Amino acid sequence: MSEAEIRDFEPAFEALEPDVLVAPVVFNSPHSGRVYPAQFLQQVRLDLPTLRRSEDTDVDALFAGVVERGMPLVRAHFPRSMVDVNREPYELDPRMFDGRLPTFANTRSMRVAGGLGTVPRVVGEAQEIYARRLPVDEALMRIDTIYKPYHRTLRRVIAGAHRAFGEALLVDCHSMPSLAPAREDRPRADIVIGDRYGTSCSPVVSDLVESVLRGRGYQVVRNKPYAGGFITEHYGQPQAGTHAVQIEINRAIYMDERSYRRKPGFEGLQADLMLLAEGLMRLPLDRPGDWRFAAE
Repeated sequence: MSEAEIRDFEPAFEALEPDVLVAPVVFNSPHSGRVYPAQFLQQVRLDLPTLRRSEDTDVDALFAGVVERGMPLVRAHFPRSMVDVNREPYELDPRMFDGRLPTFANTRSMRVAGGLGTVPRVVGEAQEIYARRLPVDEALMRIDTIYKPYHRTLRRVIAGAHRAFGEALLVDCHSMPSLAPAREDRPRADIVIGDRYGTSCSPVVSDLVESVLRGRGYQVVRNKPYAGGFITEHYGQPQAGTHAVQIEINRAIYMDERSYRRKPGFEGLQADLMLLAEGLMRLPLDRPGDWRFAAE
């Protein structure tokens, strides 16, 4: 399950959709891909275990039970170290490439400066992925064949939920290393909720996520150090009836971060996340905020 595969991915991602949609809640796991094409591995200078540090290993499996409960799950098979769909489509570092980037590329974002653009330059603690510059056409090919189709699919699934229920909630699912970088002055929590400081979803969504997970014994914080990336910001438009919340899970809870193997706590966390999913299905009509859906 948590083993990486070295092969060409086909498909690069998939949308697992229930036969009957029972709630306007969509789950997304954009960084859980662990299929590494041989051609990509020939381009990099790092070994596979090091590349895998950017994976949200097994996050898709933690949330897979939502599909049988009537909610869709979109999940990646391609690795985040190859292309990151939680970025703008053209956040690109010109220092990485041979050739001229498109004039509309965002080359000055903080994420690009940190080496974490749409085609990442580093993994882990600033470890350079590539030994030499990539052709610009390589970056554009990854964006055209992986990034753009992924977002088309995600938009379609969210739009289907919105069409069926008059609103939609996207739950963007991630994991984080247990050890924080030196610049962080406190230990990592168990769960970080990201709602772009209250702008990407109705407050009742974040409140429910925090309440359920605290009730299951987890240490939960909001927005620090992760407030939500491009996906949360881009799709979280509460005024238009589309809400988005990001959930970051401390990997030490469910996996050995050296071997990438699941710990005995995996099943317990999985069960707790399904309780959360069921709670999100049933957010009542009479709570304050923009969220109006209640399950029958």
